[in-house]
Amino acid sequence: MGARRDFIKKTTVAAIGMGLPSSINAMTARSYNNILGANDRIHLAIQGLGRRYGAYIPSIVTKENNVRLDYLCDVRDSQLEKAVQNVSKQITHHPKQEKDIRKILEDKDVDAVFMATPDHWHTPGACMAMEAGKHVYLEKPCSHNPHENEIVVAFQKKYDKVVQMGNQQRSSPQSIEIIKDIHNGIIGKAYKAIAFYTNGRGEVPIPVKTAPPEGLDWELFQGPAPRKAYAHDTWDYNWHWYGWDYGTAEMGNNATHELDIARWALDVKYPEYVDVIAGKHQFLDDGWEMYDTMEATYAFADDKTIQWDGSSRNGYSKYGRGRGTLIYGSEGSVMVDRDGYELYDLKGELIKESKSGGSEGGTALGGGGDLSTRHAVNFFNAIRGKEALTSHIEVGAISQMLTHYANISYRIDKGFNVDGNTGRIFDREAMALWKRTYELGWEPKL
Repeated sequence: MGARRDFIKKTTVAAIGMGLPSSINAMTARSYNNILGANDRIHLAIQGLGRRYGAYIPSIVTKENNVRLDYLCDVRDSQLEKAVQNVSKQITHHPKQEKDIRKILEDKDVDAVFMATPDHWHTPGACMAMEAGKHVYLEKPCSHNPHENEIVVAFQKKYDKVVQMGNQQRSSPQSIEIIKDIHNGIIGKAYKAIAFYTNGRGEVPIPVKTAPPEGLDWELFQGPAPRKAYAHDTWDYNWHWYGWDYGTAEMGNNATHELDIARWALDVKYPEYVDVIAGKHQFLDDGWEMYDTMEATYAFADDKTIQWDGSSRNGYSKYGRGRGTLIYGSEGSVMVDRDGYELYDLKGELIKESKSGGSEGGTALGGGGDLSTRHAVNFFNAIRGKEALTSHIEVGAISQMLTHYANISYRIDKGFNVDGNTGRIFDREAMALWKRTYELGWEPKL
């Protein structure tokens, strides 16, 4: 095993270096062929077995990827049991089951972890994994708050691990193609992007204190969050909407994807001003505690603007589809989503389109598809030093900041100025929400 471990360690530095924003091209075939043991097996664990984990399985079971799923991890027995039954139909061995990820991280034979937990676990879990010598595929949001953005990037730099953020549209060939074209001037100067998301989420229960569901380790579920009694029905996805202890509202849940595409297309970093109009407008008497509708505006240098238009519980689509990003330029415009893109001239006439015909274009909960598979395979190849990461954590964290700015603006009910170079906020009230309170002993620290 020593030679295999040495290979994984040695190729990490090369993969990390290639994943920086200025380097998006893969290594040449010649340089890859010079890496000894480049087809060595990668041993994996998956933490979090809810709606998302199934998106990773196609890449794991494909023989050519040469990976082995050693562990399945979840804080609830029923989730573990369902996942084992599902996965065992697709692989020839039975992965070990474990509730506590910390025990898995002690296994030196595990090379990498897929993390698909609730939001409050993402950065602490990723940091624990990196410290234990593991590479990480980190689902969005990569952080629960701005401070965690900083700390997860700092951990990656210190431990030199491959950390892929799970914003899988970065691996779309169509998105890569059209954004390269935008940067090369196909619509002139790109000056504005509208990122949007529409869904018809229904009424949610009013939280009522009760015993945790059978088989749920409520202590482990809370993990880094301050301890409190369980309330129905926090477990079943509603942790997204029940306050700020676990979730990041629709911003962290879905806006991450489209805002990332918008920022990528406009080739901008941090905004200089942020403001939102948001509120709860549907099912006014239910248990949803956050906004369900938000319009956010981000003003950048060079007269560039990103707008977010999100409606979680009103299914009317203003843009002819459930989600996507519309980019305006001085000489035309582009509509891009997970299924491809459409290029328009100044008269609004379609002059080119490219569609993937893939299976990951909608707003359905969880699942996966061709983009998730591409993204996971890119993660494996980056570990081996074969490719650059398509969404290096340092790049993803900048996009994630846009969601945090909007949530903070909503919570303090005002806009604020931002340092466009560092991302820091010029408002004391806003900066008070830069970081959250952790349960004692759980805060990631270098």
